[in-house]
Amino acid sequence: MANKRIMTPEEKVLLQAKHRLEEIEARNRKKERNARTRRLIQEGAILESIAPHIKEMSLDTLKRELMLRLRGM
Repeated sequence: MANKRIMTPEEKVLLQAKHRLEEIEARNRKKERNARTRRLIQEGAILESIAPHIKEMSLDTLKRELMLRLRGM
């Protein structure tokens, strides 16, 4: 049988603080992902409003088209 050591009150406080910090970091990562997703959707909407024909393009075709046009600027 494995010996289980009882945590001291200080260790419990540190462990709880670590868990709270991990939760905060996870929430921040989720906020960042949501902000990036929102930005990408807005950028896509702008692109579609300027060039509606891109809706029918494959992603590879769109990428090639954008690269060609942006290089010509």
